[in-house]
Amino acid sequence: MQRILLIEDHPRLASLIKRALAQAGVECDVLERIDQGWAALQSQAYSAALVDRGLPDGDGLSLIRRWRDSGQQLPCLILTARDALHDRIAGLEGGADDYLTKPFSVEELVARTRALLRRAPEQTTLEPRFADLQVQPHKALLVCQQQSVLLPRTELQIMLTLIKGAGDPIRRSALEAAAWGLQEAVTPNALDVALHRLRKKIQTLGSSVKIQNLRGVGYALEAL
Repeated sequence: MQRILLIEDHPRLASLIKRALAQAGVECDVLERIDQGWAALQSQAYSAALVDRGLPDGDGLSLIRRWRDSGQQLPCLILTARDALHDRIAGLEGGADDYLTKPFSVEELVARTRALLRRAPEQTTLEPRFADLQVQPHKALLVCQQQSVLLPRTELQIMLTLIKGAGDPIRRSALEAAAWGLQEAVTPNALDVALHRLRKKIQTLGSSVKIQNLRGVGYALEAL
């Protein structure tokens, strides 16, 4: 049975979620605080995490950011009552793979959790290249010369797909499928946010590679 981490301080909701996931064959550890979540991830191997933003000791998004900064790549879904566009963008920018606004149906939560569990990054020792960029999938690193940056799982899968295209355009739908899976409902701007982050990281590395938007065709890597 797969095990995930749920950080939710509402006891009744947490109990409801845990029961629904158990019926779907997913074991769930329930915690209430950010500091507990950080400690748990240091001692347990989880397949995914569901994190409420409004926790007693702060914003759950800060925990996801801390996980990402430490190199943790487990898929994360944010549970939040904040449904404004800027809040959704902040969640994606902060390292979340998906979000679900309250109130929600447990059936949808279970479906999205299953989607998260299907989206673990592919482990491989191959390190594909394009021009002066190299991806090290086993370390989730994007490398240029002696510099490197860490890639979250979604950005890693997008970058691997673009490099596989070897400069040929990749359709938007293909990039979304690579990053989020075929069955997952992707928010309209999720890919744009991920590509924006990738472009900034490539620029930070000093690479000559650009991600070009070929309108009506797709996206492609180009070495300038």
